[in-house]
Amino acid sequence: MDRDMVMGWVSRYERAWRDGDLAGLEGLFTPEARYRVSPYATSLVGHEGIRSIWLADEGETFTVAAELVALDGPTAVVRLVVRYGEPLRQEYTDLWLVRFADDGRAEDFEEWAYWPDKPYTAEAD
Repeated sequence: MDRDMVMGWVSRYERAWRDGDLAGLEGLFTPEARYRVSPYATSLVGHEGIRSIWLADEGETFTVAAELVALDGPTAVVRLVVRYGEPLRQEYTDLWLVRFADDGRAEDFEEWAYWPDKPYTAEAD
């Protein structure tokens, strides 16, 4: 993996997330990928597991700004700032730890999301 490959993957992730593109998950994640919404969460496994949470933000207005923080072989750390609503109603900063398979799809994905004075999830308090 290189910087452009990682940021291209992040762009495709954002586009699929924004569009609610469940089919796009197959191009982003390996069939047995593990996806955790926090470091302590149980992994969602495979495309079906990831699909189960993918549409949580469907129809939501949001912006994403992402930057690559670190890259070591197949493992990347990406920092994102996500802003929901217009006008802004919620913002959070997110770190993604992503390990990529040889084909450029993620095989392990872990989020570290932070909101000022809020719990780690975007669900209601």
